Amino acid sequence: MRRRMTLSLGSAAVLAASLAVAVTAAPAVASPGLLAAMQRDFGLTAQQAETRVGQELAASRLMPVAREAAGAAFGGAWFDPALGKLVVGVTDLAAAAPVRQTGAVTVPAGISAAALDAAKAAVDAAAKAKPAPAAVSGWRTDPRSGSLVVTLQPGAHGDDVDAFLDTARRAGPVTLAEAPRPRTVSAGTVGGDPYYINGNTRCSIGFSVQGGFVSAGHCGGAGSSVVGWDGSAMGHFAGSSFPGNDYSFIRIENGWWTAPVVLGWGTVSDALVRGSWVAPAGTSVCRSGSTTHWHCGTVLGLNETINYEQGAVYEATRTNVCAEPGDSGGSFITGDQAQGVTSGGWGNCGSGGETWFQPVNEILGVYGVSLVTA
Repeated sequence: MRRRMTLSLGSAAVLAASLAVAVTAAPAVASPGLLAAMQRDFGLTAQQAETRVGQELAASRLMPVAREAAGAAFGGAWFDPALGKLVVGVTDLAAAAPVRQTGAVTVPAGISAAALDAAKAAVDAAAKAKPAPAAVSGWRTDPRSGSLVVTLQPGAHGDDVDAFLDTARRAGPVTLAEAPRPRTVSAGTVGGDPYYINGNTRCSIGFSVQGGFVSAGHCGGAGSSVVGWDGSAMGHFAGSSFPGNDYSFIRIENGWWTAPVVLGWGTVSDALVRGSWVAPAGTSVCRSGSTTHWHCGTVLGLNETINYEQGAVYEATRTNVCAEPGDSGGSFITGDQAQGVTSGGWGNCGSGGETWFQPVNEILGVYGVSLVTA
């Protein structure tokens, strides 16, 4: 354990001397390994990857300011990589000027984000009272189309699906999409660099927090024991929630300690963690897990509901980053900003797919813990 973590901290110390935090400029704020993964998965040059990370960090920090400037006219926001800027929808053109003064780009929106969120909340409430049909993969708000997007499994039909869609349409405008049903991505015991729950389930560490680390809730229930990658006793689940949510807090013991890094598993350099600014839709994001290591993609949407076989999980973030069994609980990070822990998805890292994560800030608030940061 100590040998592996010492290597991680050594690389982190080297990175600390070379990385600069930027708010509005474009210098790199991510590890060389993460930037290399972005180059591979997005087809970027090194300079383009550095520039994009800087722009995305600026957009993440700008988003709450732009939302406040828009007021009741706020129609959602997303990062546009072609523009390198945050785009904000506004339902009232009078709000466009103050939003543009923050540095964001504005576009007209047909419905406010508050109205879309309320529509989704109504569908969530209905699903909690009566579980959604298995043929419904999930539902989300989409500020770019100004609608609730309900995702159905290919070929889905039936009275139960029609009834669910009727409920959604009563709540707000609906757009239909097709995708396979997501699944959680925990796994049985195999070789690699995992943590194990009760000796027979493998998941991945999310982020170090004061007193332990956070991960996915479906990996284990409260009280479950945990051993580390080296087989030594690591600690136990101090809290866990799944379904409804998909997060957990594992309290570490027996000499284990925390570090403000996301491991590169020997494939790329470790990434420093400096905070948890929320990345808007359109932003790049990279995932680290014990099965498939580093992969990058894009944040596709926030506050989405996933309809797993075990039940719905709410307020998740959807990405087009791939994942496979054993990656559950692993880290999603944009630049040096923690985003969330891997929940589940569909597809794999050979053919592609989509993966959802539970936002880290919600987990920190629920368990009253703070990130360990560089």
